Amino acid sequence: MIRVGFRCDAGVRSGVGHLVRCVALAEELRARGVEVVFLGEVRGSTWARAQLRERALPLVPAPGEPARLAALARELRLDAAVLDSYDLPEGTGAALRGAGLTVLAIVDGDPLGQEADLYLDQNLGAERRPFPVPARRLAGARYVLLRDSVRRLGRARSAGPAGPLPRVLCFFGGTDSAGVAPAWAGALLAAGVPFEATVVSPTPFEAGGPIAVIPPTDRLPELMAGADLVITAAGSAVWELLHLGVPTALTWVADNQLIGYEELVGRGVAAGLGRAADAAAAGVLARLLADPAAREEHGRRGRGLVDGRGRERVADALLRSDPR
Repeated sequence: MIRVGFRCDAGVRSGVGHLVRCVALAEELRARGVEVVFLGEVRGSTWARAQLRERALPLVPAPGEPARLAALARELRLDAAVLDSYDLPEGTGAALRGAGLTVLAIVDGDPLGQEADLYLDQNLGAERRPFPVPARRLAGARYVLLRDSVRRLGRARSAGPAGPLPRVLCFFGGTDSAGVAPAWAGALLAAGVPFEATVVSPTPFEAGGPIAVIPPTDRLPELMAGADLVITAAGSAVWELLHLGVPTALTWVADNQLIGYEELVGRGVAAGLGRAADAAAAGVLARLLADPAAREEHGRRGRGLVDGRGRERVADALLRSDPR
């Protein structure tokens, strides 16, 4: 049996986007009879730990030093490793390849010096951008990794008939690592247009008005599919929203999200809010809340860009690669 290890960290500071996309690929591999194990730590996020526990995906603490990680990989009899972290030492991929593993590195533009047999950059437009490593790369929305819970919903969005008030969902990953949810709840209120909203935040706060604040939830895909407008950052959840065809307004909370933000807003598949939850952003939200046609145009443009089969293509490529 083929065994694949995922070297992936998640936590309050690092967020859970890396974990979510690795979970999606792990679901695909396990459905093909591949044994998977996660290597790393989940720090301070009950929701993130639950993603592994509820899927019975084992988590093994992993050393940071590349040679020790390679020794652990040999001990676990791994055939391949998936690397998805901005914090790994540069020599991690090289050490694993030297131990005979096939290495897939999931990156967002810059490979950060990581050596791999195969690179994955699922960001929109990545196939058009230069890549500094002369190696095989899977690039663009064709390779987006989606979880089972999102793929089951498909593009049949459950929004239904328009209600009397637009339904807004606001979230920033499973941990809101930048702590911006309260500010964006304030921008929604400052828009001055009637709405009803759900804000997902790991830290409770009083938003007031028509805003309900809830903790991170496994019902997020259903909440996305039922929203008339989603406010979020340009991270991994964007691909789920594109697959569902949900009108989306974007900000960014980390520098690595700026490339995706500019591409998505530039192509008109999402509305751009800028980085700050200020008066200008409130003005954009007011326009979207007041104009259903403007909202739905963004959803229409995004719909179909992510077909939901990206993880199948990535799994095909990984399993075809010969271990060194």
